[in-house]
Amino acid sequence: MSARRRTSRILVAALVAAALAGVPAQAAPQAEGEAATAGAGTPSVRVIPGTVPGDPAAPDVEDTYPWMSTVTDLASAGYVEEEFELSGEADAYSTTGELLAEDVPYRTRMIVRRPARQQDFNGTVLTEWQNVTAGYDLDALWNPDQILREGYAWVGVSAQRVGVDQLRGWSPARYGGLDVTGGGRFTTDQLSYDVFAQAARALDSRAGRTDPLGPLRARTVLGVGASQSAMRMTVYHDHVLPRTAPVFDGFAFVVGNAPTRKGAEPVFQILSETDVRTPARRADDDRFRRWEVAGSAHSGWSGQEYRRPVLTRDLGAAPAYRCERPPFSRVPLHHVIAAAYGHLTRWAERGVLPPSAPPLEFAPDGTKARDALGLARGGIRLSQVEAPTALNTGDNAGETFCFLFGRHEPFGEERLAELYPTHGGYVAGVARTDARNVRAGYLLAGDARDNLREAATSGVGRR
Repeated sequence: MSARRRTSRILVAALVAAALAGVPAQAAPQAEGEAATAGAGTPSVRVIPGTVPGDPAAPDVEDTYPWMSTVTDLASAGYVEEEFELSGEADAYSTTGELLAEDVPYRTRMIVRRPARQQDFNGTVLTEWQNVTAGYDLDALWNPDQILREGYAWVGVSAQRVGVDQLRGWSPARYGGLDVTGGGRFTTDQLSYDVFAQAARALDSRAGRTDPLGPLRARTVLGVGASQSAMRMTVYHDHVLPRTAPVFDGFAFVVGNAPTRKGAEPVFQILSETDVRTPARRADDDRFRRWEVAGSAHSGWSGQEYRRPVLTRDLGAAPAYRCERPPFSRVPLHHVIAAAYGHLTRWAERGVLPPSAPPLEFAPDGTKARDALGLARGGIRLSQVEAPTALNTGDNAGETFCFLFGRHEPFGEERLAELYPTHGGYVAGVARTDARNVRAGYLLAGDARDNLREAATSGVGRR
């Protein structure tokens, strides 16, 4: 049962949790009860014509297509991509949850990638707060291999001014009417929290209006965000949500901040090695889990490779960087994120607690502890770290975003021969590590199979 159909039950649970957890004053029962009907209205929804680059069905918008339309072959996986315009009235909030204004008109967009048929849908919608750190909407958590294989629906929401302004300039014909500032009144994303919540509300099908999920009926709607978007979602969770009606069944905060408030909905925080800067951590409890992944980067190789052809098409070229060390760790953080989504869904639907995970270790001098190869100690240890063929870390330096990319330096032949005298020994090491991670719940079986296939066809240990 989704949060939208069990609002009363969740509000009662939230009040009980607040009383037990000693949450801040703005989440106290009286304040929450008084404001429980505020925000998260239901927006109007319409399809934006033109679903793929070159679609001849959109002459009225100059044959445009969605910004960052996926290059993944969705049709072969039984998926479709569609874009929708959302319009309505949103409330404006400060970063401390102060209500600044009510019923401010807005118009934005969401992009939906979903199974075409209900029978291919696993019932969970990943509703992503699009990241705008680069100056444009980025679907940072669109990991097609895992999302398509597992049957999720993915929805990207344009909630912030920077992203919407870029869309307006990129295609005035398609996006010229979008605005999330109330006509310039709120330029620091004061509307973003309610806009994001209203996008989730729009995923609930109602008679007489467009349903962005088409024939699908969702059981669970998760709010997910990476980096800056996780920070924005933290403000929403800690300061806005206690004043408003809930719309999400759970939250995933990826490579970024996580809430301090304990609410009714489960919260998962997944961090790369880059993001762990102190041994001080919030402890796991019945509403919170934190996982840290050794060797992974805030923005690693897989996401960069996926976005390269997309940005080349839409911007003319993908960004290039000169970092101090070879960039982009190849430890697949997205494998762990995919496993976390499954746990978060079961947690939200049935109360099944996910496993905890060991933290990354720190040395006495306050730096991250490392082994003789330079690899981080502790944390979730994927086969790319436990059976390594390269030095992958979360650290780097250099221009612009280099500090977020980690490093990837392949081992030389001499080091590989020392580590893996035989090919079979290397493959066995990968298989053992992945089997252990699958049993622990940190890795999906499909990703373990892909890792094993890659190891078996590699030249490691062959002489």
